[in-house]
Amino acid sequence: MTLTYLDAAALRDAIDERTAVAVLEEALRTDVDPEHDSPRLFSDAPAGQFLLMPTAGKRYSGVKLATIAPDNPAAGKPKIQGVYTLFDSGTLSPLILMDGAELTLTRTPATTALAVKHLLAADPRRRGDAARRAGAVVVFGAGPQAWRHILAVHAVAPIDSVAIVGRTPEKADALVRRCMELGLDARPGSAADVAGADVVLCVSSASEPLFDANLVQPHAVVAAVGSHGLDAREIDPELARRADVVVEGRASAMRESGDLIPARSVEEWQEHGLTNLAELVHGELARRADRPALFTGVGMSWEDLAVATAVYEGQLP
Repeated sequence: MTLTYLDAAALRDAIDERTAVAVLEEALRTDVDPEHDSPRLFSDAPAGQFLLMPTAGKRYSGVKLATIAPDNPAAGKPKIQGVYTLFDSGTLSPLILMDGAELTLTRTPATTALAVKHLLAADPRRRGDAARRAGAVVVFGAGPQAWRHILAVHAVAPIDSVAIVGRTPEKADALVRRCMELGLDARPGSAADVAGADVVLCVSSASEPLFDANLVQPHAVVAAVGSHGLDAREIDPELARRADVVVEGRASAMRESGDLIPARSVEEWQEHGLTNLAELVHGELARRADRPALFTGVGMSWEDLAVATAVYEGQLP
């Protein structure tokens, strides 16, 4: 058996940001329940960890096998690498292989953009065009995920201005230039810019909060998706307690979200209640006018499957 392999460049050409968001949205509107998704499986590897992400669907199923090597960037190599295999659910025959890191780099920003789009629309203070625009955006992070998040959010909720907050000034300046080439009003920023932000995107590898929760205005939307694990967080626990919170799935968040667990225990969150992405897409979140909104994600297997399916079917004659 010979399988087609889509490398990073081919996968990037196969689906754009707006389409990826639409694919995830349609999956949530139709047959995906995030609470039934398979958990991610971690296993130690010599230079880091193996990450296995399986999920099953009616027509297609898939598995992403990724490696996480924390020391790789210092050696000029990717931190995350891997491969995705799509299967026919009826026969379990493999259908196509794809670059796993690029698939992650596509579906993660698309998931965030989907959440931002619907959280903006759910805000009772926003009317007309304001409900569809991201407005003033602050981005924490200056790597590939930061750039792709800007592209994805701008595709579905146009950005008016963007401030880049990066640990390395050179990387932040380079990302500012890329944003300016996109036609955006862009500049280097600082944590203080959160006070004037409509949307805050946290796509860093930080293990400690990036800004003071008191800076976040009641109308703002914050997305924290960069750090994973119960011992890492990008936001102040006070923000999680104060905000209207949306997660990809409640079960996955309770297993892995360090942005939430320090704020409340699992039992307290279960009592308090969390909205998942499917519920958000179906209009079941009523945002409160005196509170900001927070989306926090850990990455889920159904997202890979939805995007991989769209790519595969787009490759068929």
